[in-house]
Amino acid sequence: MKWKWPWRRKKEPKPPWVVRLLRRRGVRLSRRAEWALGWVETIVEVGLAVWLIITYVTVRMTVPTGSMIPTIMPGDSFFVDRISYYFRQPDVGDVIVFWHVEDITVRGVESGSPAAEAGVRPGDQLLELAGEPVPSTVTLRRRLQAATGGRVSLTLLREGVGQIALEVAVPQGADSLSDLGIQAKIRRARYVKRLIAVGGQEVWIGEGGKIYVDGDPLEVPSIASRTYWTHGPGMRYGIEPTRVPEGHYFVLGDNTMNSYDSRYWGFVPEEDFIGEPFFRVWPFSRFGPMNGYLWAAP
Repeated sequence: MKWKWPWRRKKEPKPPWVVRLLRRRGVRLSRRAEWALGWVETIVEVGLAVWLIITYVTVRMTVPTGSMIPTIMPGDSFFVDRISYYFRQPDVGDVIVFWHVEDITVRGVESGSPAAEAGVRPGDQLLELAGEPVPSTVTLRRRLQAATGGRVSLTLLREGVGQIALEVAVPQGADSLSDLGIQAKIRRARYVKRLIAVGGQEVWIGEGGKIYVDGDPLEVPSIASRTYWTHGPGMRYGIEPTRVPEGHYFVLGDNTMNSYDSRYWGFVPEEDFIGEPFFRVWPFSRFGPMNGYLWAAP
């Protein structure tokens, strides 16, 4: 007699958790409704996974400008490594991605507020706070905290007038423009530059466009092989020996004749660091790892 394996019933897949929950509450659903809820559950799970990856693991970005030529060309698209920097710090010479404030525009001024009394108007664009550019919302908050209980200078660009300078009283405990009575639109963008120096170091772009840190030439190959430009109008940091504040980075574009970087607006707070480019996906001719990852050149 031939042996036959016992018949095994195939387990039915569990219904979606939403369906199971509704069943426990006594709600009866048609098969079509259960099928639709199953798809909704799948879409929610996929969306959550994508959000977690973009928020904590990686982000894809495209560079529109030529500030990093020839390392990164206009239109290059790549993924940014975020997760490994929860456990380590970026190294000098690395290409990094960070948040940068593009502009701050006054949308409204509260009547009777310190800003209103100083003469701030809707439509004004904030260029400087306490005599220096504002590259970061972190920088903005720290300068207001440092001026709390006193006064702080604002340099504004006003349509039809040009630049104007005002002084605004800073209430105790103020750490945002709203505490001054200013409703502002702050536009930020991701920037890509090369890390040149970190907090506590003195940086200087010296003779011949070479980088000096704490008085010595910086020998990092990705930096030492380049010439950095220091003769453009508006440059104020690094063209003379400049101390980088603790907790900040000094960054430059590789194409410094066409790069808006730390020479103009100062320093990147560590809190605004996003990560480092690690895999280029466009153009296909240069598809692959980059910025020192795996076999790629720094």
